[in-house]
Amino acid sequence: MNRHWLAGLSLAPLLGATQTLLQATSIAVLSLLAILLHRLGMTPLRRLLTGIGADVASMLLAATIVTCLELTLRAHTLVLYQSLGLYTALIALQCVMFDHAQGHTKGWRAPLSLLLGFTALCISLGVARELMGSGMRLAHLTPGALFLLGLLLALYNRIWRQRAPSRRQGTP
Repeated sequence: MNRHWLAGLSLAPLLGATQTLLQATSIAVLSLLAILLHRLGMTPLRRLLTGIGADVASMLLAATIVTCLELTLRAHTLVLYQSLGLYTALIALQCVMFDHAQGHTKGWRAPLSLLLGFTALCISLGVARELMGSGMRLAHLTPGALFLLGLLLALYNRIWRQRAPSRRQGTP
């Protein structure tokens, strides 16, 4: 499993549950919390279990964590729980895929930077959709979120990515 699978599976909550800043922040925090708790719980279990046993334990742990988070959300903020819909349940899939993508990586730096990037992307997409949603109805719909995500990624590439050195650019 590689990071491309993780990015693909993260698109559903990213595009579907970021219509407002509150929804985007909630799904980002829930994802971050669930994935960190899952990784924390699976670290000692990886030493004890291998193969299919570790995979089953990973799925059960992810489902348990996400169910507890959903029940907490439902008990304290029912309106937010209803607005997020089924996207909170998809976080369990993200936990399992994140576990597979990271494997037996010892450090926390790379996984944490990946999660913080996902969190920043969720929040910035939520802000953009909320700001543009008042004047442009397409921004509140999922296809509009996909367009905005493309624009945000293009902006990121424009600002943070460096141009290829002249030796890599073709000759005219």
